[in-house]
Amino acid sequence: MDLITLTANNAAGQAQQQGMGGMLLSLLPLVLIFVVMWFFMIRPQKKKQKEEAKMRDNLQPGDEIMTIGGFYGRVISVKDDSIVIESVVDRSKQKIVRSAVQANLTVHDETDDK
Repeated sequence: MDLITLTANNAAGQAQQQGMGGMLLSLLPLVLIFVVMWFFMIRPQKKKQKEEAKMRDNLQPGDEIMTIGGFYGRVISVKDDSIVIESVVDRSKQKIVRSAVQANLTVHDETDDK
């Protein structure tokens, strides 16, 4: 009886270990999908957001910008969270938040910052 009980317990232990291994193996595709999504979707998006934030922080008076709404203007003054721009068409002044700036159309030398 002791040999049969020992053999049964040993077989049950091996089946449980194989079950754990099978479960881990079944989770592997989900982990791989997450890693691929991170490299192709999340990482580039975060990089783009950092570049946009850097562009908005480096706005200076005189820069020509385009807003998210498609308006073109020239930066007149820069404050903490807002900027004042002058419209290209009728030279009217408008106050907008920094997050509304989509692109800085003025080219700055990167060597000036160093």
